[in-house]
Amino acid sequence: MAAAFADLDPADFPMLRAPTPYGDAVFNQRKLPLLPAELDRLPAACGGDWVVQARELCQVVERGLHLYLWFLGD
Repeated sequence: MAAAFADLDPADFPMLRAPTPYGDAVFNQRKLPLLPAELDRLPAACGGDWVVQARELCQVVERGLHLYLWFLGD
């Protein structure tokens, strides 16, 4: 799946290009609304259960105050 993400066009997927396997990515409430739209356009090779989980986490952050969505690399 990592190879499929490497092929994503940064112009079409600026938010999903932010997380890397070894680094962290943080989405604040200003950036977060862009993420679900990108999830909708993901190629099938990049999909999986994580997409449903990411959508649920986006909703939690959008409903709260002063919350962030963090993706942690190893």
